[in-house]
Amino acid sequence: METMIHVKRANELIAESIRPLKPVRVPLSSAQGLVLAEDVFSQYDIPAYPQSSMDGYAFAFEAGKLDYQLAGEIAAGSNQQFQLKPGHAVRIFTGAAVPLGADTILVQEKSAIQQGQLQVNDLQLKKGDHVRPVGSEIEKGAKALPKGHLLNPASIGFLAGMGISSVTAYPQPRVTILVTGNELQLPGNPLEYGQVYESNSFTLKACLSQLHIRVAAVLQSGDNPLQLQAMLEQALETSDLILITGGVSVGDYDFTMDAFASCGVKQVFHKIRQKPGKPLLFGTRDEKAVFGLPGNPASVLTCFYEYVIPAIGRMMHSSKSIESKRVALEHDHQKPAALTHFSKALYNGQTVSLQTGQESYKLSSFALANCLAVFPEGETVFNKGQLIDIHLLPQ
Repeated sequence: METMIHVKRANELIAESIRPLKPVRVPLSSAQGLVLAEDVFSQYDIPAYPQSSMDGYAFAFEAGKLDYQLAGEIAAGSNQQFQLKPGHAVRIFTGAAVPLGADTILVQEKSAIQQGQLQVNDLQLKKGDHVRPVGSEIEKGAKALPKGHLLNPASIGFLAGMGISSVTAYPQPRVTILVTGNELQLPGNPLEYGQVYESNSFTLKACLSQLHIRVAAVLQSGDNPLQLQAMLEQALETSDLILITGGVSVGDYDFTMDAFASCGVKQVFHKIRQKPGKPLLFGTRDEKAVFGLPGNPASVLTCFYEYVIPAIGRMMHSSKSIESKRVALEHDHQKPAALTHFSKALYNGQTVSLQTGQESYKLSSFALANCLAVFPEGETVFNKGQLIDIHLLPQ
């Protein structure tokens, strides 16, 4: 196991340690944001019949002919089938099946009806206008979407329009949040001397909700090694990803590393050369990933954005991560050389400025930030106007 590793190395070790979850069959209604685990093919021609793309009139086009005998109408959804006679036209609506014998649609804005006769007021009209041919969206047997495609709202609608009701995809991880500490009190209850309100589970649940991931369970353990071990074992049995907050430093009441060992979690690394979040702990058991997040709220949030989101992406076979930009710093800044700093900051679309209140226990400044400014290990002086990396926070 490596100790006090570089930020880049931490990301590499997480990527090496996590494999995508096993694909499952998912209802299309629940597939948004998932990655396809197999190619999807169309079972039908779409559209399955020549279809009108406009409200208007259908007929067999004849060059130079400007009037047709009106012979009824066809609404969208009608299963009426008939052969339209030459020289006749039918009223038709968007999405309706074009009758046999018709090949062209005249839009209603360029038509007139006089004594049962359709008058054509479109000298640019040509054969085939405003008719969607059979299979013009996709032909039967054609590949609709490839394996590895990230399903978005348009993908969902496309598949539904082919009659597909479920897909095989990489699932979302089942997540358990495990908070530790005797000092924690739930919001809404009176706060006694020496207690703090427990906020980390609320923060993490909100983060996961932004990723459309539901939390399977939230567990709370006191500073009791046996209780923590039992809860971690329970989480490992039911979840793919476990997020523990607190107990990852080296104090007398920091029991998370002991719980890792007792539950057979292989410790991949402990401590990163960064601020905040230096004590981050990461390990795996079989296909399960466990993060021991520091207890300070800003450290929890920083580590979630920088490490947990990419880990979730790996589990879901996607490249999920927060967006990075390179922008100009609005003011001079200095820091020690030993650590990479992830500083709470505000990006105005052109430049970035640091928030006041960078301490790891402060969420007030994080609440007003929209990015993390990245100041690399080994560099100490940053000048106004210098380009730096920022990581945009999900909004």
